Amino acid sequence: MATITAKDVSALRQATGLGMMECKKALEEAGGDFDKAADLVRQKYGAKMAGRSDRASNEGRIAVAASADGAKAALIVVHTETDFTAGNDAFKALVQQVADLALAQPAGEVSKSDAMEAAIEKVRITTQENIQFGGGSVLGAPGSKVGSYVHFTGKIGVLVEVAPGDAACDDLLKDLCMHVSAISPSPLGVTEAEVPADVVEKERKFARQEALASGKPAQIAEKMVEGKIRKYLDSVVLLRQPFVKDDKKQIKDILPKGVEIRKFVRLRVGT
Repeated sequence: MATITAKDVSALRQATGLGMMECKKALEEAGGDFDKAADLVRQKYGAKMAGRSDRASNEGRIAVAASADGAKAALIVVHTETDFTAGNDAFKALVQQVADLALAQPAGEVSKSDAMEAAIEKVRITTQENIQFGGGSVLGAPGSKVGSYVHFTGKIGVLVEVAPGDAACDDLLKDLCMHVSAISPSPLGVTEAEVPADVVEKERKFARQEALASGKPAQIAEKMVEGKIRKYLDSVVLLRQPFVKDDKKQIKDILPKGVEIRKFVRLRVGT
C-alpha cells in the first residue's frame, strides 16, 4: 500500500481546493498517484484544478543569460539535493555559468554540453551532492526582443519573446514576464492552437460529465460544455488571461499595436 504523506495531501488540497479528508481518501484510492487522485476528486466532487501544485522532489536554482542587445536569452535550471546547497555561492555561480554557456546555443531546447558537465562535476565533487542539469531553453530570432525574469529565490524563471523587438519597451517585457511567473494557472500556450489537444479533450470530458449529471437536455448540455471550455481556455491561453496587474484587461489588450508574443518559457524548481 502506498504511503500517503501530509505533503501529498496538502499538495492535492492546494490544487483542488477541497478538504484534507477528501484529498487523503482520493490519494489512498489512487494508490498515491497524484494525477489519478486529482481525476477522482474532480469526478466525485466537481473540483476545478488550479494547476499542478508544488510537489517538489528536487532542490536547485534557475538562472538566465541574455545578449547585450536583448535579442536572445537562455533560461536553465540545475538541480541539487538540498536547499542548503542551492543557496551556496559556489552553486549559484555554477548555475550562472551553465546559463552563460547555454546562451551560445541556437534557439530551442538547451543541450547539456561537455563544458556544462565539467563545470557541474567540479561542484558535485565539492558538495558531494547529486547535482544534475535540469534542462532549459533559448529564445530569440531576427527582429525579436526577449524579456527575462528570475524570482529572488531562484526557484521560478521566465522568458518572453516578442516581435518586432524595436516596438517593445522594457516595461512591457517586464510586465509580461511577471505575469507569466505569477498567474495561476500557468499559461499552456500563447494562443489556443498551442494548448495541447489532449489537455483540452480531458477538460471537455469532465465538463460533459458535469453537464449530463445536471439532467439538462443533450442540446443544452452541449452548450454548457462549450461555455466551460471557453472559460477554461480563457484561463490557460496567455493572450486571453486576465492581466495580473489589471484583471479587467486581457494580455492581448496590453500589447502595443503590431506587437505579438512569439514564445514564452516558464521554469520552476521541483516541477
